[in-house]
Amino acid sequence: MSKKQDEAKARFWQRTIREAARSGVSIREFCRQKKLSVGQFYWWRSRLKDTWRRTVRKAGGASGAASFALVSDEPGGADAGIELILGDGRRLRISRGVDEATLRSVLAVVQAAGC
Repeated sequence: MSKKQDEAKARFWQRTIREAARSGVSIREFCRQKKLSVGQFYWWRSRLKDTWRRTVRKAGGASGAASFALVSDEPGGADAGIELILGDGRRLRISRGVDEATLRSVLAVVQAAGC
């Protein structure tokens, strides 16, 4: 499989995992509705989480810069489980269903950056 195909699959699963987190139903039910394999869902979620963690460590170790970006600075732009308003007025929206380890990592980066 080519690198482009791998990247396309990764993007598909990133979107799918975000959609599942916002869906309000169990992973098993979400996969049933979308005709997806539950095993593949969990495999991709784990793979993408590991990739994200490596990226955050590299960015944090090299320059201390965060490896995520502001999506919108307009209030109410997305249905978020939690919305944090940072010191400079930017908003950090955290979707329902985000796992604890990811949330802790993001908050640690925000705190270290002095936001």
